[in-house]
Amino acid sequence: MSWSRSWSRSRSSSWSSTAWLHRRIVRAPAAKPADMTGKTVVVTGASPGSLGAATARLLAEWGAEVVTTTRSGGSHPLDLTDSGSVRRFAGWYGEQHDTLDVLINNAGIHLDLMSDWKEPRLSADGYELHWRTNYLGTMQLTHLLLPTLLRTAERTGEARVVNVVSKLHLRGRNAHMFSPPPSYSSWNAYGQSKLALVHATHELQDHHRAAGVRAYALHPGAVCTGIATKGLEGHPVVGTVRKALGPVERLFLLTPEEGAQTTLMCATEPGLEGGRYFVGCRPVPASDEAEDREVAGRLWKETEALVSGL
Repeated sequence: MSWSRSWSRSRSSSWSSTAWLHRRIVRAPAAKPADMTGKTVVVTGASPGSLGAATARLLAEWGAEVVTTTRSGGSHPLDLTDSGSVRRFAGWYGEQHDTLDVLINNAGIHLDLMSDWKEPRLSADGYELHWRTNYLGTMQLTHLLLPTLLRTAERTGEARVVNVVSKLHLRGRNAHMFSPPPSYSSWNAYGQSKLALVHATHELQDHHRAAGVRAYALHPGAVCTGIATKGLEGHPVVGTVRKALGPVERLFLLTPEEGAQTTLMCATEPGLEGGRYFVGCRPVPASDEAEDREVAGRLWKETEALVSGL
């Protein structure tokens, strides 16, 4: 046996052992495969190697026609901080498709992971970046695509909106939903945007369930993707250390395919009750803040008025 063949076999064995250990450590949940033939799905935030890309690929393997978006690159461009970009995508989609069975709001950002920012960074139109991207842009897109979702539900009996949020919605506070907090934290701003999406999930379900639209919020788990790379910009030393520890990180974190499973379940499982928050392919309580329906109702009304003017 040649050295190269021996080394290759040894490396393959090492990878198999690592994969086995990874599965033992993370014990990832799994959605039941569903026949999505004839269904059309939009997945936002599907850059290569991302949670969205894995979600889109698996749905396509299950038979769905999947439309993906990224801020730039090979799929359809969509910049959630730019109201014009959102309108253009929604307009293009409406021209090309007359149905939408599932909208998966996966796109999002988590910046300034080292908490350097003492003041909020703003979008071009003056909103805090996490709020503008993760919540306001997402809600603008959802409202623009809602007529197509409703028409689909009328014809087929059901359409779904799946909001990928985060367990960090626990950091959000209703007291800061309509006015800024006294001091800025990018981690809290991220949590605030995700708490708002949980509220929006409840309201979307309440307003449109009679018409057949179901809404879900979920935490995908700790997933090994490139989102932290963006969040660590400006810290090359930390980035280098993280890159060196990549094999350890991949051992303990979910792969994008594993992280996509709860999204897949919410998008496809027959009869799944809407208006709930899911982790690990099962419904769990969201934060106490997320249960305040008065805040959710006020936020819904204000958001409707706001996105109609974007």
